[in-house]
Amino acid sequence: MTATTNIDNTVSSTNDAVAVRSNENSTDLHIHFTVSEFEERQRRVREALAQNGLDGLLLSNIEDQYWLCGLDTLGFTIFHAMFIGVNGELTHVTRSADVASIDYSSLCTDVRLWEDGYKSSRAAAVKDMLKSHGLEGKRIGLQLDSHGMLPELYLELREHLDGWCELADASNILRRLRLKKSPQELTYVRRAGEILTQASLAAIEMTRPGAYEGDIIGEMYRNISASDGGNWNFPFGSGQKALLCRPATGRLTVSHNDQVTFEPGASYRHYNVANMFTVYTGPEIDARHIKMQKACVTALDGVQDALRHGNTVGQVFEAHRSALASCGYEHALLRACGYPMGIRWEPTWMDKPMIVRDDPTVLEEGMVYFTHMILTDRSTGLTASLGETAIITTDRPEIVTPVPRQPIINN
Repeated sequence: MTATTNIDNTVSSTNDAVAVRSNENSTDLHIHFTVSEFEERQRRVREALAQNGLDGLLLSNIEDQYWLCGLDTLGFTIFHAMFIGVNGELTHVTRSADVASIDYSSLCTDVRLWEDGYKSSRAAAVKDMLKSHGLEGKRIGLQLDSHGMLPELYLELREHLDGWCELADASNILRRLRLKKSPQELTYVRRAGEILTQASLAAIEMTRPGAYEGDIIGEMYRNISASDGGNWNFPFGSGQKALLCRPATGRLTVSHNDQVTFEPGASYRHYNVANMFTVYTGPEIDARHIKMQKACVTALDGVQDALRHGNTVGQVFEAHRSALASCGYEHALLRACGYPMGIRWEPTWMDKPMIVRDDPTVLEEGMVYFTHMILTDRSTGLTASLGETAIITTDRPEIVTPVPRQPIINN
């Protein structure tokens, strides 16, 4: 395969590369990393498979397929599988509807079709592919915690493959490899941060009494899309909806003396970031809101002090818990305060491991985490929140989605 590299001028860094090839159909391949970076990722995966005693891995997680070969599709919600083997195998098993996406975005040239037919077996197509690679009796890894591996498909695979080869849970192999980002990946994380920050400032300016929530969020989407970013259906709302940690349908109008929670996310080339903040409207501002806001600032600063190379995820959670407890809010804090960020498709931008009590995962330079301080006092109906996405360094983290520390008050 011959590839040329073009620089995407929408990002200032020269690491934002698009490799373009011509295949036998004379179509261009659109990938967002250098070919050498994809090859290095594939090498590391094959090395990890060998270390885990696996002859190959059947991928159902679209994020991993994007990371390994550039495939950009929502087709995984119906069916799409990819196989990577220790001996150099790299194969798509897909539907006819996704062939164009493969031609457009995937480095992988070995494509096998599963026919969308009545009672047509997806697992039989997978088995045929594995058989063509001589994998009978071999040990094959599966990803059991992805949105592309529903129980129905898993049971179908077991029915066809049990006794023919050995299946093993290999859900975490690529997730662990993807936690630490390359310089090219961090370029996209920073660009996503720039896009989200601009959109957030526009939303803050619009959030005033009488503003319609649909107009506010629509302006955010417009800003993100106009900057070549990706949008999410994120937690957002005024009034009682301000207490929700999830999106809910039905737009409201911002009232006087209101609280409006934002937890927006944006992506660039599928690399996601998020932030979190609360806007308060006047003319009357509850003093308890100001106290809660100060507690969130204290907690976020404490968490970011702990968010550095060599510390554990559990230590980060304890910084969150102890800071809010010292401010008198242990009863109102959540039992998780963030998670890694990176490549994600709908329905969530959250990755694992979440920041929870006692998690032993060791943080490393180049990892990216979103940390959120959320106080929800159900006894009073009041809420406050503050969150930022940060790149871990050997010193203090690099904040890529900064939010105001002072209370945001709009009349």
